[in-house]
Amino acid sequence: PEVCLRLEVGPNAAVRSPLAVQNGFLHMLVHSYTAEFFMSFLTNLGPFLEDEIIPEVIPMEIEVVDAKITLKDDSPRVYPTSPGPVPITLAVDHVIVKRRDDGVFYLTGQRPREMFLQEQKAPVQCVLAAPAAGTHGLQLKEVPELQRELQTMKIALAEANMDKARLLQEIRKYNPLFQL
Repeated sequence: PEVCLRLEVGPNAAVRSPLAVQNGFLHMLVHSYTAEFFMSFLTNLGPFLEDEIIPEVIPMEIEVVDAKITLKDDSPRVYPTSPGPVPITLAVDHVIVKRRDDGVFYLTGQRPREMFLQEQKAPVQCVLAAPAAGTHGLQLKEVPELQRELQTMKIALAEANMDKARLLQEIRKYNPLFQL
């Protein structure tokens, strides 16, 4: 499942926090979740989150692992011929949001220590680049470098596409019938 919820109440919840005995403790895990939201959805959430009554503090831990949320702008366009803004994708690798007894939310983005220790103990392996004779393969140390280069190229491509869209929008402002 993409979302798991667990609510603990009573004496067994004292392990989590002293307040959890009375108010309970909520643990939520969101794993490999993908969603698309319109920006108006986020702007209209505000009134639902505001409350005149101070709610009871429920200690909680929300863990988000490998999630992607795409935000699309659904506001009216200024120019009818413009292609509109590019959607924004928010990718979350591993984030933990904790709410303690004081009611404050704490946001951490560190990986669990066990995962870090396992990665350090892993032996260096080879990844074959191509199944040709005499090919030695890439050390795992080189893979992050190549991934950084790939990410840099993706960013440059995205910037070039944004520039192209901006220039097309500017041209269509003066000539709405312009076609590529």
